[in-house]
Amino acid sequence: MSDEHQTWAPRDPSAASASPGDDEGAQGAQSKAPGRKGRTKRPRRTGWRRLFPTWRMVLGSVLVAGLLLVGGFFAGYQLIGIPAANAGADAQSNVYFYKDGTVLARDGEVNREKVKLSQVPSDVRRAVLAAEDRDFYNQPAVDVRAMFRAGWNTVTGKGKQGGSTITQQYVKNYYLGQERTVVRKAKEFFIAIKLNREQSKDQILEGYLNTSYFGRNAYGIQAAAQAYYGKNVEDLTTAEAAYLASLLNAPSAYDVVAHPDSKPAALSRWNYVLDGMVKESWLDSGERSTTEFPVPGEAKPSTGLSGQRGYLVQAVEQYLTGNGIIDEKTLATGGHRITTTLDKKKQDAFVAAVKNNVMKKRSGDREPDRYVRVGGASIVPETGEVVAMYGGIDYTQQYVNNATRRDYQVGSTFKPFVFTSAVANDSTTQDGRRITPETYYDGTNKRTVQGPQGSTGYDPANEDDVDYGQITVRTATDKSVNTVYAQMAQDVGPEKVKETAIALGIPKTTPDLTASPSIALGPATASVLDLTEAYATLANHGRHGPYTLVDKVTKDGTEIELPDRKTEQAVSREAADTTTALLRSVVEGGTGSAAQAAGRPAVGKTGTAEEDKAAWFAGYTPDLATVVAVMGQDPDSGTQTPLYGALGLDRVNGGGVPAETWAAYTEAALRSSPAQEFDLRTAPGSDEPQEPGEDGTDTVTGPDTPDGSPSSTSPSPPSDTTTPSAPTAPASSAPPGNDNGTGTTGGATGDTDGGGTTGDTGDGGMGTGTEGGADGDNGDGDTGALGGSFIEGVRGARDPGE
Repeated sequence: MSDEHQTWAPRDPSAASASPGDDEGAQGAQSKAPGRKGRTKRPRRTGWRRLFPTWRMVLGSVLVAGLLLVGGFFAGYQLIGIPAANAGADAQSNVYFYKDGTVLARDGEVNREKVKLSQVPSDVRRAVLAAEDRDFYNQPAVDVRAMFRAGWNTVTGKGKQGGSTITQQYVKNYYLGQERTVVRKAKEFFIAIKLNREQSKDQILEGYLNTSYFGRNAYGIQAAAQAYYGKNVEDLTTAEAAYLASLLNAPSAYDVVAHPDSKPAALSRWNYVLDGMVKESWLDSGERSTTEFPVPGEAKPSTGLSGQRGYLVQAVEQYLTGNGIIDEKTLATGGHRITTTLDKKKQDAFVAAVKNNVMKKRSGDREPDRYVRVGGASIVPETGEVVAMYGGIDYTQQYVNNATRRDYQVGSTFKPFVFTSAVANDSTTQDGRRITPETYYDGTNKRTVQGPQGSTGYDPANEDDVDYGQITVRTATDKSVNTVYAQMAQDVGPEKVKETAIALGIPKTTPDLTASPSIALGPATASVLDLTEAYATLANHGRHGPYTLVDKVTKDGTEIELPDRKTEQAVSREAADTTTALLRSVVEGGTGSAAQAAGRPAVGKTGTAEEDKAAWFAGYTPDLATVVAVMGQDPDSGTQTPLYGALGLDRVNGGGVPAETWAAYTEAALRSSPAQEFDLRTAPGSDEPQEPGEDGTDTVTGPDTPDGSPSSTSPSPPSDTTTPSAPTAPASSAPPGNDNGTGTTGGATGDTDGGGTTGDTGDGGMGTGTEGGADGDNGDGDTGALGGSFIEGVRGARDPGE
């Protein structure tokens, strides 16, 4: 074979690269040759794909998280043991102080009596389970799903919700505390799991029933049975058991005796428990349908809270828990030192004023005197500090705090808010006249309120059905004329009136605070303390801040942070000050003249609830706002009762006993302080006198409707049945009837500027000339009327239209 180089090409081109001795080079060339098959490199992630993790990263993260959770669980389980019972298991007393450091009260020793589970009837146990944990016997110590659900609901704004089992709640009550922290929750988790392994379900339920707080300072089911129904736990009915179980959700809030306004919420919770028992086959549906709500008895607090102390402590506790400063259950464990804003000298002055002007006038020979209740509150306008409060005759005898209850109509004490709203909104009458103290209105009795479309169908009566004709807003305020203020509310706009009242301090949740013309007559049932806050805003030139009852709180030497008090201009200063100027004449010569006994510049307004079930006086000096209310309540049935014949009077009016009590308290409370004058900046033109035209309206009038009647607004006729109206007294206790004609005790003809001499004690009379009648004596709350050349004469007796 020739050794010469061959020039022909092989059939298989790859064979050329497979010559002997060149294997490695050939393989290298093959790997680099383009188009050859082999292992390719993964392309890099680009664009939007770079924003998302790969499945490997997700899987790795899940595995790591799972390992951490498992490791954390085992570590927590090993490290956290079951501790000894906490100090809260044996709660101590809280100590309350006046602002000067004087001890006000101690809330007494904890009311607790442990019982064995065998002593607790099965219906009672099942009621608790239906309320708190229906799957208690069939589920583990911790319900993880419920915890996550509660956490999610809290995060998403559906409110704080519990996800704890009964075991967890028992651990919190007995071993830990009520604070809301991650550390506490983690401890609760592991202790509950361990406890569930070491104790039976019955043991855990027994511990829970003995440590849970039911309100009224009652710890445990046995103490609760005594506190609410005066019986042992073995004697509780199913209905009673369901109510006590309901209390576990909100102990004080669902106490329908201490808080009558909370009954709808308590009923809802009670029904939830009973329905749950039926659902779990623990209660027969037939028995359920015949079950009636078991109203608990009056509380019987310890004698350490006798007199006013119990009312004050109750109000302070409500303030602390209601403002989120201390949780109710944490507060109940005790150990807190609470310094209040209450002034001991002013508090004592309030008690003395009520005693001398109300309680000493009661007689065992008069049945109506049994119905008399008194509530009062006093606030410093500039700071919002509550310096005194009167809750009732004695906390150990009458549990409900008359200063904070919200179930009595405020009556005509609401009228100043209507006028304030008129000035703040620069409102006008239906025919375009600006509303000022000198604006004329028609005070005819039962005059129908007019709107832009004509009659609204609402025709409120004046007190004792008195006709006043054309009178100014100032006179209508002095005499508390219902028809004038109902029309004014319509002119301003009922919704605007409501907004103004809320801005001044009346809670927006106040019952019967309805945006209709009747709002002017005070059907709303704000508390004495609510009304005092609103009047304090007027005294503070329209600047509002919530009241405060607590100055300092400490526990174990550590001070607990209190919320900052934020103030804002609720209404313009001109609106508030013009209202103050208007109310001055109520004290100087109107229905509240008895308040002059305070001996310093003061303003105020009287008010009476429908059927004379309550009488009010709300007023203020530049440095102190105070409200006094005398209420009628049957001590046996608890129903609101008219005050006809009480305290030796035919009627109890706001200008009588309440105003006299207000004056006595204010004089004593401010005795060591120099009298201050009001520094007012009234709205321009508010003092300019106006004259009525030929038709009785102002000489400067707006356009009339084609038929000559003023244009007006017209919502549908109010259906508010609680609107105050002229009371109808029983024949045996009817008020004096000589409101018409010349009264011998009403007295003489007034002078040229509408004044008159003061009449003797009696029911007043009617002025005989065009210059007005005389003032009646205020011994029974009666006050004379101002006369004027435009009025034929007005009566000199009793608060007309209060």
